[in-house]
Order: sequence, then structure tokens, then C-alpha cells
Amino acid sequence: MKVAIVVQRYGLKIAGGAEYHARLIAEHMAKHWNVEVLTTDAEDYVRWKRGNFPREEEINGILVKRFPVERERDVVKFGALQRRLEREEHTPEEEEMWIDEEGPYAPSLIKHIKKNREKYDLFIFFSYRYYQSLRGVPVAGEKALLVPTAEHDPVLYFPLARRVFRKTRGFLYNSHEEKELIEKIHGISAPNVVVGVGIKEHRVKGGRFKEYSPYMIYIGRIDRNKGAERLFSYFRRYRRKHPGLKLLLVGKPIIPIPEDEDIVHLGFLPEEEKWEALADSLFLVNPSHFESLSMILLEAWSIAKPVLVYGGCEVLQGQVRRSGGGLYFNDYYEFEEAVEIMRSQPGLLKAMGEAGREYYLENYRWEVIEGKYLQMAEAVL
Repeated sequence: MKVAIVVQRYGLKIAGGAEYHARLIAEHMAKHWNVEVLTTDAEDYVRWKRGNFPREEEINGILVKRFPVERERDVVKFGALQRRLEREEHTPEEEEMWIDEEGPYAPSLIKHIKKNREKYDLFIFFSYRYYQSLRGVPVAGEKALLVPTAEHDPVLYFPLARRVFRKTRGFLYNSHEEKELIEKIHGISAPNVVVGVGIKEHRVKGGRFKEYSPYMIYIGRIDRNKGAERLFSYFRRYRRKHPGLKLLLVGKPIIPIPEDEDIVHLGFLPEEEKWEALADSLFLVNPSHFESLSMILLEAWSIAKPVLVYGGCEVLQGQVRRSGGGLYFNDYYEFEEAVEIMRSQPGLLKAMGEAGREYYLENYRWEVIEGKYLQMAEAVL
């Protein structure tokens, strides 16, 4: 089978969640299919600024075809339009305008799908809310599968979301909560499977970061939208009452990091060092409010590391409840109580880590993920 993976950005240095997810799926499913990637030459995800990429290249054995972004996003214009659509009744014409402003605006990508539709057996689109899916799914028609990566977001309630979902042949959901959310809002009953993404098993010795112990660790983009401000506030308040614990941060900062001797920013770490830092921690913390799937939780569980997550995110809370691999908090007092439990009960901490690993083995080994993709393809063809 010839399958096109369609995603907004793609590359070894493109670190976005959906983009990384798409790359992992492309590389693993290439064992079973003839896979091509159809994407844009956007490098930046805010303005969709074009990068210095070749039009075509091979990345880890996958042919990547890039189509030019013909217009960068005007963030002021887009922000005003987004707010108006969220707050007021609006017309289909305004939604069409929103799709082009949302971007990355690459009409030649859609033209390629339309012109070459019969050359592909399936198109797998990543992220419902971007231009390539909103314009591409209707063109691909019954050959379109969608990995929605949907969160609680005003755009999910727009009629444009329903239109693209109704045109989709089948869904590859990241979580049970995502599936329930979309089905509840839009009444979708197309073929579907809850699949997520696989995590490669790592053998990690640990010990490299013991000088910071004991510590909790946050890995990912350090951003307001990822709950970083909540984490800083809660941790500093906790530390004043319960000293002796550090917070280690791994990732790119989008917002300022407080100057605090117990908050250590390690920056962007090579993959091996990231796993070492995770292995030496007491537990992983994820304070994000908006997630369709937390890959870092799965990575933690793959090495039997327990997690602490923000319960206001239904997806994170659901992952923790189903796995038994950690605790969740909804406010500062629950955060304080959870951290105290995880610091003072090593037996429970170990048991949660082991439960998380069992959950990973059952659901997120690559053999399981690949099997679900193959089953979905067989079902819709």
C-alpha cells in the first residue's frame, strides 16, 4: 500500500508534539507500507515562517515532499478573527477565512492531493485544526484517516470541525477522552480505534543527575499553555513549607523561569541525557491543562517512573486513573498532599511506577501501535 502522512511541519529538528508523533508513525509504518510525507516548508509554528528546507528529501528512509507556505500568519489579524469567531455568531465565509489565516497556508499541497489522489491508497492526516487537514480531508474523501489531536478548544465547536470530521473515513484517536469528546460534540460514528503512539523501550542506568536529588522533573516546552506558571507557583509555595526538593526543567523556555536555587533549568538535552535525568528523578510532573496524549507520561512509565499530573486535564487524569501509574491534583492543596505522599512512601512510589510500566507494555509498545494502524487500514479499505 502507498500511504501519505499529511502534517503541518516535518523534520528531525521539528519538535512539536503532533509533528513528532507523525514522524514516529511514518518511520514505524514504513516497515509495512510505502510511506510518503506531505508537508509544508514551515519552520516556525507561530507565524509559519518558511525554513531553508529542500523541496524533497529523504529522512530516515522516508520520502518527504514539502510545499511552500505562500503567506505567513498575521498574528494580530488572526488573533482578532479568532476572538470574534469564539464570541459571536459567524458565517461560513468567516470560517473559511479563519482556515486560511490559521495556516500553514499552502494551496499547492492541497492541489497535489487532489491531482494525485488515485496514486495513494490512504492519506493519514495529523491535527484536525490546521489548514492541511481542514482543506485536505475533503479532497482525499474516503481515503482520509485522521489523527485529530483534539483538546478542549473553542475551535472544536466550530461548524468547520464538524465538516472535516464528517468527511473523515476513520479516526485514530490518542485517548479515550478525545474519542468521547469528539463523539459527544459531533455525533461521529465512523470506524475508529484508540491508538496513541508507541514508545521505544530504553535501558537506562541512571546516576548522571544524582547531584540534584531528590527532584521532580518536568520535560517539554516551558510554556503558559503547558501549565508551567502553575507549576512554578505551586512548587515555590510547597518548597517554602517543605524544603529539600528540587524541580528540574528540561526543554525550551517560552516564558521566563523564576530565579530560584531549587528550580534548575537544564535546557534542551540530548535524548540519552533526557532519559538519564528522568531515571534519576523521584517522579515526572505534567501540569498541562490541554493534552490529547502525553507522550512524556508514556516514556516515564516505560521505565517504571511514576507521574504527577494536573487533574483539570481529562486526558492526563484518565491516563493516570486507568494505569494506576501516579497521582493527580486539581489545586495547590492536592498538589502538596500528592508530593508529600510520593516523597514519604517509597513502596507506593515503586508500585505506581510498576503499574505504569504494565500499562505501557499492554498499550504502547510499537508492536501494539503498528497492529492497530494495520487493522484500521484493513477496516476502511
